[in-house]
Amino acid sequence: MIAFENVAHGYGGGALLGEVTLTLAPGSFHFLTGPSGAGKTTFLKLCYGELAPDAGRITLFGQPLGAMSRDDLARQRRRIGIVHQDCQFIDHLALAENVALPLIVAGRAPDKAEMSELLAWVGLSRHADALPPSLSGGERQRAALARAVMMSPDVVLADEPTGNLDWEMSLRLLTLLVELNRMGKAVVIATHDLNLIRAAKAQVAARVLRIKDQRLQLAGADL
Repeated sequence: MIAFENVAHGYGGGALLGEVTLTLAPGSFHFLTGPSGAGKTTFLKLCYGELAPDAGRITLFGQPLGAMSRDDLARQRRRIGIVHQDCQFIDHLALAENVALPLIVAGRAPDKAEMSELLAWVGLSRHADALPPSLSGGERQRAALARAVMMSPDVVLADEPTGNLDWEMSLRLLTLLVELNRMGKAVVIATHDLNLIRAAKAQVAARVLRIKDQRLQLAGADL
């Protein structure tokens, strides 16, 4: 669905990622690891077309990224759900309205029954009318996941989704991501948390990718 062929990207003339070749297949589950500043967020932004490669080729759902119009890219992005590290909510809108934003932006009215089911799935039914500042960190992350899957995407990308959560809440969020994968969604999670990766590998066939020395490598059994 998303394919990288010898992709490179950098900032200010300095290389950050180089010679990245990878295919994210339907139903796959990947973890992305590496030290801070290695390029994990950059890799995710390349996956959904927020950034363009300096070299190489990226294909989204069969279409070369470089050949897409803005409208084409917008349509393809609807097939990718993104959980940002900082959640990025609109604080004066209720939780349910924040979760529904992808539909509203696409010109579609949210279905009340579907919204109710989605909030129940992430355990936030009683917070539908709450404002984002009143939510805990775990509630915000689950709301961010609900928003990411509002459009029934084929791929879910999560950037350090458990970085500010305790272990119990991290496992709860992981369970939701594993459920999405079992529904056929491809999942990519950028994380520093090796315990989270070990917990996931007991539930799902997850591959672990590591960014090291500007290269994307398949991590070994040491994880």
